[in-house]
Order: sequence, then C-alpha cells, then structure tokens
Amino acid sequence: MALRLEDKKAIVAELSDVAKNAISAAAADYRGLSVTQMNELRATARNSGVYLKVIRNTLARRAVKDTDFACLEETFVGPVLLAFSENEPSAAARLFKDFAKSNDKLEVTALAVGGKLYGASDLNAIASLPTRDEALAQLMGTMKAPISKFVRTMAEPHAKFVRTLAAVRDKKQAEG
Repeated sequence: MALRLEDKKAIVAELSDVAKNAISAAAADYRGLSVTQMNELRATARNSGVYLKVIRNTLARRAVKDTDFACLEETFVGPVLLAFSENEPSAAARLFKDFAKSNDKLEVTALAVGGKLYGASDLNAIASLPTRDEALAQLMGTMKAPISKFVRTMAEPHAKFVRTLAAVRDKKQAEG
C-alpha cells in the first residue's frame, strides 16, 4: 500500500521525536521472521520500554537526520527494524540479543549509543551494560563503602575490649 505524503511526514515526525529523546538505538534485519514472531518481539519491546518500528530506509534516514543517531544512516540497507531506548542505554541491545537467542533470523546490523556507531559485534558488550537501577545500586554501594569501613574501624576497639572481657569471664568460669 502506497503511503501519502502526509502519512510519510507524520511517520518521520514521530520517529524523529522518539530519536531526539532516545539514549540508544539498534537496527536489525528482520527477514525470515513470521508474523507471530514479530508480534512477540513487539510485545516484549513494549514491556521493556523500547520503541520498535519497521520503517522504509528513506524515511528512517530523514527521521534520524539532525539527531544523535545520524551515524546509523549508512546502515539502513534492506528491511530495517529500529529499536530506540529512552530509559536505559542497553535496553534495545538487550531486547535484540534476548530475542535472537530463540530466533536466529533476526540479525542485528548496527547499534548507536550517545551518537557513536557500534557494529553488531559489540551487541554483547552493550547488552550487558547495567540497567539504571543496577547502576544506581553500584554507585550507592561505592559511596557507602568508605563510611561503612570508617564506622567498623571506629567500633573495633570497643568490640575487641568486649571480646577480651568475655574471654576473661569464660576463663574464670572454667577455672572456678
């Protein structure tokens, strides 16, 4: 079905808005996937907060122009499935990686994070980046560590004194 000019402009505007707010993007070739598999992928994307779109290459090039994902333009060859993540840098890559485990027809062609283009070989590295909650937990653990160590160090003389008194008490009870 041919798209009218107004429809094309609306698609480009929508994708451009998504691309401007996104942190990362992934492009994949979806040839060979069944309708059921595509619906499965779309449902998984919705649940993980990833915007997923099958789009014509010319429209995709116009949509990512003047965004951080302009670096992806040269990779738009053949059927393109675009995934944009607005919350976590690894969400789109993780979605494709997990889906590709059970569906070998999905082939990731390119990834982009922060305006930098990565190849399909970097999929595992980007997909293994921590989620936002994991990163915050690691940061808080790092920030809390010196304080915890200081408190343990300050409490150790008192604890050692109490242990010494307990040992003396136990020795006297054993003797008497």
